[in-house]
Amino acid sequence: MAVTPLQALRDLGGLRAGQKVLINGASGGVGSWAIQIAKALGADVTAVCSGRNAEMVRALGADAVIDYTKEDFVSGGACFDLVFDAVGNRPLSDFRKVLSPRGVYVSCTGGNSSVRWLFRLAKASLTSLFTRQKMKLFVVSPSRDDLMFLKEIVEAERRSPSSSVATL
Repeated sequence: MAVTPLQALRDLGGLRAGQKVLINGASGGVGSWAIQIAKALGADVTAVCSGRNAEMVRALGADAVIDYTKEDFVSGGACFDLVFDAVGNRPLSDFRKVLSPRGVYVSCTGGNSSVRWLFRLAKASLTSLFTRQKMKLFVVSPSRDDLMFLKEIVEAERRSPSSSVATL
């Protein structure tokens, strides 16, 4: 489960320290790992989840939390270098509105349907041809190197006396 956000953020998204990241679906299994990985890579993380999960995602390292039951992240005026979508519940156009002009959107889901995922993939690919923003969907491909990288993050967090990472 942790390899998915690792590849999405680091490899497809090109995440670098200091970048602003929005994680949609931050309180789920993949999203909670995305928070921790983004923080380990030095990002400023905004998590989108329900209010009942806000404290949990803060404990995982989120710098800001948007409660989707009360606030729409699209209308907030924020701009992100990278958006990681672990849910697939919003149209691509919504994510483009919150991406910086050269921002990257990465998703590992098309929602609850494989047909919908294929349509999203086609639309994302076409959109990327005509804009500086990059829209990427992918299927994870685990590797030994990725597992070793995650092991290093876990071990570093265990040694850290001020670790805010709850599940590592």
